[in-house]
Amino acid sequence: MAGPTGCGNSLGAALGDLLRSQVTPRHRLSTYTARHWHAQLSQLTGTRRGHQALEDAGLGVTTQTLINWLSDPEYNIRRSYRDIIHTAYENAAIVPADPLPDHIKQGQYEISGTVRTGDDERDRGTRDAAPLRIDGRYGRWDDIERSWVAGELTDDEFEDHFIDDVIVEDIGEGTDGWEFPGALYSVELR
Repeated sequence: MAGPTGCGNSLGAALGDLLRSQVTPRHRLSTYTARHWHAQLSQLTGTRRGHQALEDAGLGVTTQTLINWLSDPEYNIRRSYRDIIHTAYENAAIVPADPLPDHIKQGQYEISGTVRTGDDERDRGTRDAAPLRIDGRYGRWDDIERSWVAGELTDDEFEDHFIDDVIVEDIGEGTDGWEFPGALYSVELR
């Protein structure tokens, strides 16, 4: 039975596609588009999440002060307060990434596409050559997860870490390292 599959024009893109289909990435909520401090404050004070973000950012004003600010968009507030409101707004707008679940870190990966190690270059996952099978349980996932949670895991970085920290940890360095020079890859997780 086939498992979740990611596809892309590089190994890293296919891995990223697979990961995003299984785990929620760090992202910005589309409803947070206000630019002016007053609009940001109005939106923040309308939700529990927004109130928590204001508290976490250190906005320490009375309820009456908030009412005064909200009742007049032209109210002249100190720059330090505008900065706190903006920080709270940005913090509320960002949804953190889910951590990598065990089925990702302990899964069996089947990679189809062009694979090269030394002078051996093959199109894997065809009738002539089985997919490259990698056991994720032997991998070191810390750097991948750290970049994922920070929202900084690019396709190129994912590919590099997956080669160094998962493939090499499972099956070794190969005859002269691992390269994925093709233009189309699929990665199935089992």
